[in-house]
Amino acid sequence: MSTKHLHIVCHDVPYPPDYGGVFDLFYKIKMLSSAGVQIHLHCFEYGRGEQEELNKYCTEVKYYSRKLGHKSFSHKLPYIVCSRSNHELLDDLLQDDYPILVEGIHCSYLLNDPRFNDRKIILRLHNVEWLYYKQLYQTSTSFFKKLYYLHESKTLKQYEQSIADKALTIAVSEQDIVFYKEEFGAKNIYYLPVFLPFDRVMSQTGKGCYCLYHGNLSVAENEKTVIWLLEEVFNDLSLPVVIAGKNPSAYLEKMIEQHSCACLVADPSEDEMQDIIGKAQVNVLPSFNCTGIKLKLLNALFNGRHCVVNEQTIKNTGLEDICHIGSDPYELKDIISEIFESPFEEEEIERRKNILLNHYDNEKNVQQLIQWIW
Repeated sequence: MSTKHLHIVCHDVPYPPDYGGVFDLFYKIKMLSSAGVQIHLHCFEYGRGEQEELNKYCTEVKYYSRKLGHKSFSHKLPYIVCSRSNHELLDDLLQDDYPILVEGIHCSYLLNDPRFNDRKIILRLHNVEWLYYKQLYQTSTSFFKKLYYLHESKTLKQYEQSIADKALTIAVSEQDIVFYKEEFGAKNIYYLPVFLPFDRVMSQTGKGCYCLYHGNLSVAENEKTVIWLLEEVFNDLSLPVVIAGKNPSAYLEKMIEQHSCACLVADPSEDEMQDIIGKAQVNVLPSFNCTGIKLKLLNALFNGRHCVVNEQTIKNTGLEDICHIGSDPYELKDIISEIFESPFEEEEIERRKNILLNHYDNEKNVQQLIQWIW
């Protein structure tokens, strides 16, 4: 059997896997490597540094700078794409005819270059980006950020339409496929679950001690969710609630401080975060956008007890049967109050195993990916 070589182009350095945007990338690289694929990794480096760990899984790793600032603003190309339009990268990819796995719309500039017309290219969608930016526009409170998000959303919509069928497209959620088919008429699009570090359900039976919201707190949408939970859901619930995550703003810290039953755990290590999830009684994870897949929800389902969400978190994920779903603050309050007193049972763990391990099976999913590429 001949050796399989694959170029992977990443929008960021995919190690350490410490935020949602690189989880799928890193664990996919690990699985492809263990399946014998020779990986030629290309990543944009703008703050995370070069990572020795990646050399364990890749034949070669190359780093490229990203053009940040006003020079990458364009009326035709989205900023996330234009700022990664690197000609050195394109020249490197043209040195052979290996297939190319493009991670995210961010790295898809090469789809507009006729030199790649006959190349096998696979585009991994991380999100319906134009919708994601539209939702960032709706949640942001900064005038300048709103202006940027709105412009980016409009530019992304036109751009995503223009490349919708230029490559074999692989989405992270069924919902994203629906958007691409209905909005852009995409035909060559398939679903592949995200690759995860979890291969067992580690949830503990019995009762935990608090309610928990966790996530990257520097993300505007997550900050908005925390504020909404404190003002609308936990405003009159006298239950302890822990907010845990990276880089909370001073405003958010003050907001949490003013809530008598809430406490903040800022910048926990990976081990601390898993410990916090494992000891919670209720993971409360509503969302204000319905694209992509919520990795924090998967983490809570593999490692925590009860999970309470709204429809936007769970829509078309196949995880509806293992979550408690509320449509408004009143329903969420009722559900949380009730299950805060309910021990987590062995039968609920078994139900999770049946759904999660069938769906998020890295071995099965990497074979499917290899079959599509070759």
